[in-house]
Amino acid sequence: MSSVSMAVNLGGIPMKNPVNTAAGTFAAGWQFENLMDVGALGAITTKGAAAEPWAGNPQPRLHEVTSGMMNSVGLMNPGVRGLVRESGDYLRDLATRTSVICQVAGHSVQEYVQAVELFEELAPWAAGLEINISCPNIAKGGAAMGSTPEGAAEVIRACRAVTKRPLLVKMAPTRVAEIAVALEDAGADALTVINSIPAMAINVHTRRSYLSRPTGGLSGPCLHPIAVRMAWEAAQAVSIPICGVGGIMTGEDAAEFILAGCTAVSVGMANLVEPGSALRIERELELWAREQGVSDINELIGAFEC
Repeated sequence: MSSVSMAVNLGGIPMKNPVNTAAGTFAAGWQFENLMDVGALGAITTKGAAAEPWAGNPQPRLHEVTSGMMNSVGLMNPGVRGLVRESGDYLRDLATRTSVICQVAGHSVQEYVQAVELFEELAPWAAGLEINISCPNIAKGGAAMGSTPEGAAEVIRACRAVTKRPLLVKMAPTRVAEIAVALEDAGADALTVINSIPAMAINVHTRRSYLSRPTGGLSGPCLHPIAVRMAWEAAQAVSIPICGVGGIMTGEDAAEFILAGCTAVSVGMANLVEPGSALRIERELELWAREQGVSDINELIGAFEC
């Protein structure tokens, strides 16, 4: 069977293959080195970091549900300085083997800008930055920063003004097509679609949430069809590349996103269930591309027919 070129370009970030890791499920990469060749992935995305450390939410933070999981971690992180201090040497070396994307978190536009400026100063090895606009805007009652086209665009315009590096945007699962257009206009180079979906699980014996808060983010195979639909909607609305995220457990799951119009995919919950799964998924995706009879994976991006 003939070989297939698997290299893609995600908004200015070169990837040797389309498989990335979703922020929050792969830490800073070095934690997986004894389990897999991290450098063989197309990219990794580090856990989100803010300008200053965040304590995150109280325990319990995780709860398994049918065909998925819920989390209420609250983006606990050591801040940009802490991330670079703890993992910078490893990430600098890893960046010679694969693309390293650093996720940025913030509770206000100014916090995002401060974090981007710190990454500019301290992480020259980062191939790009992923701006997580699903963070709550503390100044405006806790609604996600990216829940409206205006709010999402404001964040990205401000970040765009302080960096020339590729900017990905981790989108909230709401008004995806409309907000995608606003993000493209504001200067985003690519979009990550989608983040976890707000959900709720109640312990009927204690009458309390299984998490420390009433709701949490749902992820895993149970939301995969929803994520594919939203990624397709975003791809129809904009011309910039899409990275599809949501319940990818196999190469065929990843292939659905490619056919829906995604240039790349990010593996999330599977990293927790089966450490090393991202490389297996990449191999399965390449096998699928070969079976499709193409010479380049890019030929299959958006090849869905109805």
